[in-house]
Amino acid sequence: MTTTDYQPIACGAYDQIEVLAMRRTEVDLVALDGLDRQVILHGRVQDTSVHDGSEFLVLLCEGERQEVRLDRILRIDDTNGNNVWCR
Repeated sequence: MTTTDYQPIACGAYDQIEVLAMRRTEVDLVALDGLDRQVILHGRVQDTSVHDGSEFLVLLCEGERQEVRLDRILRIDDTNGNNVWCR
């Protein structure tokens, strides 16, 4: 098992993210990068993945696969501007 600073998110929040993936929802996502700066990504939720002891949201952004660590996500809005998840 890899040592990491990853902090698991609540089960209910994970369930919401799974629904977004199941529906392939197009979202705007606000997260923290590796330097704790806020970044905004726009894309379609594809899946979740687990590696190196951390859980990730897989997002397809302009045809490119992006992985965002779940505990770094601050907010997810759908394309209508409705908040669907917030930390």
